[in-house]
Amino acid sequence: MKDATPNRLRLLAIAPAALVGLLLALAIVHSPRADEPKRADKTYPKQVLLIRHAEKPPDEDKSVHLSKQGEERAKALPQLFVKSPTRPIPFPRPDFLFATHNSKSSHRPVETVTPLSRKLGLPINDAFKNDVPGMRGLSNEVFGKKKYQGKTVLVCWHHGTMPEMAGLLRATGYPAKVGSKVFDRVWQITYDKEGKTTFANLPQRLLPGDSKK
Repeated sequence: MKDATPNRLRLLAIAPAALVGLLLALAIVHSPRADEPKRADKTYPKQVLLIRHAEKPPDEDKSVHLSKQGEERAKALPQLFVKSPTRPIPFPRPDFLFATHNSKSSHRPVETVTPLSRKLGLPINDAFKNDVPGMRGLSNEVFGKKKYQGKTVLVCWHHGTMPEMAGLLRATGYPAKVGSKVFDRVWQITYDKEGKTTFANLPQRLLPGDSKK
């Protein structure tokens, strides 16, 4: 019977080299390619204030603009962020403003935040349309860029899609719909460092007849 020791020694000598080759192959398979985009870490604002645009004319007017009362609300909007006897705890001042992109049927969201934009010296980001791609784009913008981290963002939108917008902004417990005649609410979404949210549906209390609570 032949001695098998030399064969065993040869196998032992080959095994480490084979193992190294296998590990290198696995490293190549699982290592990211240079041309692959890196996944950005999620970032979260401190708060998002989601509001509906201000009052509109009757439907039969077919106007894309605010009504006179809507113009008054737009002018009064900066008061949300000013401490006063009737507002001892104001809303946090926005660092960024968003409004739905103008369409053939409405310019009202942009018109609503224009006085606030002038007052605070902030530009209005109106790049996102009132549709699913637009709302997802806004959500990705807010959660995907570090400039919004820890900041307060105000979003002025349309009432029909406000709940969907709130959901894409990770809110929970928000109303399933907004009444067609409701213009005086602030949906306040607050984020912790991990993105967990708390939600509050609060009154604006800007014009006579606004809800008190």
